[in-house]
Amino acid sequence: MENKLEQIASFKAAMGNYPTGVTVVTAFNQEGKPMGLTVNSFASVSLEPLLILWSIDKRVNSYNDFLKADKFTVNILAENQGDLCNLFSSKVEDRFGQCDWKESDINLPVLTDALAVLQCKVFKQVEAGDHTIMIGEVIDIKNYNKEPLLYHRRTIGPIPNDFYK
Repeated sequence: MENKLEQIASFKAAMGNYPTGVTVVTAFNQEGKPMGLTVNSFASVSLEPLLILWSIDKRVNSYNDFLKADKFTVNILAENQGDLCNLFSSKVEDRFGQCDWKESDINLPVLTDALAVLQCKVFKQVEAGDHTIMIGEVIDIKNYNKEPLLYHRRTIGPIPNDFYK
């Protein structure tokens, strides 16, 4: 059996070979300031009720603020939004000062020009190792006719032109 470090490296390599979409999850903290982070651990859960999930690392600076939020937005990024992926995965403090966004009708921060926007109320939080799984009930959905931004092998980008051949 591999030692723990080799096992972690193998796990990261395997997961890095699994292409995923890229999202930025946003919410307002208790002081009313917008917060957000890049997330690729996003999935659908249920149709009745409409549920999605994403997970947050317990070491993230905004971890406690997200745990206290009663609702959040999942902004599914479009192929031309790699800059937002990088911005919201960086240590930049005023991320919202460097991007276009608006406050929605249900008082959530929404990024401009996303592929899709799912506004959710918190349904359940589940501790899982060094992360917490955030399950949200979708209360509003906006879809736009765009191509997705993908994450694969530690690289972000659009779907390659020859992908469907």
